[in-house]
Amino acid sequence: MVDFYTSEKHGPFTLIDVGDLPLEDGGVLPRCQLAVATYGELNTEKDNAILVPTWYSGTSGIIQQVLIGDGRALDPRRYFIIVVNQIGSGLSTSPHNAANELAGPAFPHVRIGDDVCAQHRLVTETYGINRLALMVGASMGAQQTYEWAVRYPDMIARAGIIAGTARNSELDFQLAQTLIDAITSDPGYLDGAYTSATDVSAGLARHARLWTVLGWSDEFFREGRHKAMGFASMEAFIDGFMVPYFSPMDPNNLLNQIWKWQRGDVSRHTNGDLAAALGRIRAKTFVMPLARDAVFPPADCAAEQAMIPSSELRVLDSIDGHLGLFGTDPAMLAQLDANLIELLARSES
Repeated sequence: MVDFYTSEKHGPFTLIDVGDLPLEDGGVLPRCQLAVATYGELNTEKDNAILVPTWYSGTSGIIQQVLIGDGRALDPRRYFIIVVNQIGSGLSTSPHNAANELAGPAFPHVRIGDDVCAQHRLVTETYGINRLALMVGASMGAQQTYEWAVRYPDMIARAGIIAGTARNSELDFQLAQTLIDAITSDPGYLDGAYTSATDVSAGLARHARLWTVLGWSDEFFREGRHKAMGFASMEAFIDGFMVPYFSPMDPNNLLNQIWKWQRGDVSRHTNGDLAAALGRIRAKTFVMPLARDAVFPPADCAAEQAMIPSSELRVLDSIDGHLGLFGTDPAMLAQLDANLIELLARSES
């Protein structure tokens, strides 16, 4: 279980201690460590930094594979790209690697806002950066980007919001709850006191099957996209791709992330007034939902974009659904790169 969360699996990263982190729901996460991967060099003016947080179950390794590269929008030859693994990801401080008194099911509830406060320390204290040229996040990374843009509006020049919302919907809350139930209903889960992820293999397999339904679109199934990915049948795709993706992950890590995903909501800064919260955003913002995303539907993203000053809606066309974030559709990634290149070219004034 623990061997999965290594640099051999996810690429090089550095653990950076951002100190004791007070939590929104009470208590303190002592000596919070963020697993950080950087690409490129910070220039003398410190105005070429891009911050990228991770999404649910993802780490800096998949972010690098999908979003970063020479000639891409996030080009390390031009920018200093900071990829920060969210708390609970398995690489940063998480249930499976926490100190004894906070390990496993004793790990505290963490909010999106807690991640962002920790990242703010990282950006300002570790790197001495006062303003980000761009922050870009997808799915749970989009939730973190919204939180940054509302909480620290003067620190972000540009924001790329991909396949995520500023306030989680009730429907999405319930979708996420089915993912929780898939894991916790496994008798081997033992209220989080299992010995190994293999003890919860049936629950993790159900979780993977649910993601197959939620994460890909109906057209993905109709068009047989799994065959283009090398799987002769849907069952072979589930057993050979979806289940192996999730099966080595620590269940408590996943549950910690889902809990905060469910409660992502920037309107808590403005007494529940979402328009007022989004009205705080000063970054030039591109909201980029995935066209056939059932997890964060384009209509939800568009409704929020309409409340954001200096923003545009750029729907990314793909039949792969939410899990197109895995980089399965090169044409969608080309659209995303084109949008981010255009956004980066926009003047800050």
